[in-house]
Amino acid sequence: MTYYTTRRRLYALASTAALFGSLMAAGAQSQAATLPRAATPDDGATSREVAQPSPSSLVRHFWDALALEPRDAWSRLRDSFQWQDDLRDPRVQHWIDHYRSAPHNIVEITERARPWLAWIVEQVEERGLPGEIALIPFIESSFDPAARSHRGAAGLWQFMPGTGDALGLHRQGGYDGRLDVVASTRAALDYIEYQADQWYEGDIQLSLAAYNAGAGTVNRARNAAISRGESGDYWSLKLPQETMQYVPKLKAIAAIVDNPDEYQVALPEIEDAPAFAEVPVERPLQLAEAARLAGVPRGELAELNPALSGGSVHPSQAEVLLVPADSADTLVARLDTPAGPTTPAGAADHYVVQRGDSLSAIASGQGISVDEIRQANGLSGNVIQPGQRLELPRRSLAAR
Repeated sequence: MTYYTTRRRLYALASTAALFGSLMAAGAQSQAATLPRAATPDDGATSREVAQPSPSSLVRHFWDALALEPRDAWSRLRDSFQWQDDLRDPRVQHWIDHYRSAPHNIVEITERARPWLAWIVEQVEERGLPGEIALIPFIESSFDPAARSHRGAAGLWQFMPGTGDALGLHRQGGYDGRLDVVASTRAALDYIEYQADQWYEGDIQLSLAAYNAGAGTVNRARNAAISRGESGDYWSLKLPQETMQYVPKLKAIAAIVDNPDEYQVALPEIEDAPAFAEVPVERPLQLAEAARLAGVPRGELAELNPALSGGSVHPSQAEVLLVPADSADTLVARLDTPAGPTTPAGAADHYVVQRGDSLSAIASGQGISVDEIRQANGLSGNVIQPGQRLELPRRSLAAR
């Protein structure tokens, strides 16, 4: 299903035509600079050698003509916007003014989007949805994947428990799928597309209203608008106040992202590539063990995987574990490495306690018992502190 606008298609064609035109012009200029003027009778010349353009000159003109701006996540997002043609609606202007009044809040929220934005933009782009959809987490959760509302909604996309369950975002044993960025993002986009097709002939703005207020509320408001002789689009509906402001908020923040200089907002630099990679979960795995194998702090891994409150992941819970992009290959290789030879009993290693660690989690991840850790470190209870160095007597590398 594709929702690209005619404007975007024409823009792409125009951009391509302009590029080829620039390249042809550059080539022509290059040749004109190296070809002499034609000989005339007054020159007294009977022949003249014609110079040819050099390869280096053509290459230089090619790159000069190309003159593309550096790509980042923001520019890629702007290219996919579809709702920025008309921002004159008073509700949109109200929210533009609101966000402009506190630019530091925009900076703070967009900075929080750093790990997630490029990947979410990719998902939205692959489906042909309006790029504005990638900014829904801005107004839903302020791009906090662990956000929870007083009404019980959770995650970047703020799913209620019942809706999450219906979309397969299950909750069990230290895992909440609503906090799983990959699973919840795909569920949210599926939901938006499904409702647009099911009820609204592909109208994404009406689907967003239903995302906020429920399809029943929107369908009743739409039928009422049509009975009044109105169009029945989002802007003609009488909806709960929060829903009446939902799409205007989204268009307003997109307008600021589209032209941050005009609104005097400094967006953080975010690369046009996902900050994380998805590593398939094929066996039960402790976060502490995964962090050690990947060579990253356990806390960093926990921040990328907020759905895992129990400190471990199981194939029955999550299909993938999110890992910093530059560490994924290391983790996959070490997970695939066969168990090594036996290490002599009593050989010691060590582990530095990370925030959120427990003795039981460390013991499970290292393949030893809690009692062995206590004995090796002279501990009488379970209290440990972040930064504490624990000696780990290991029986074998296979246990790791």
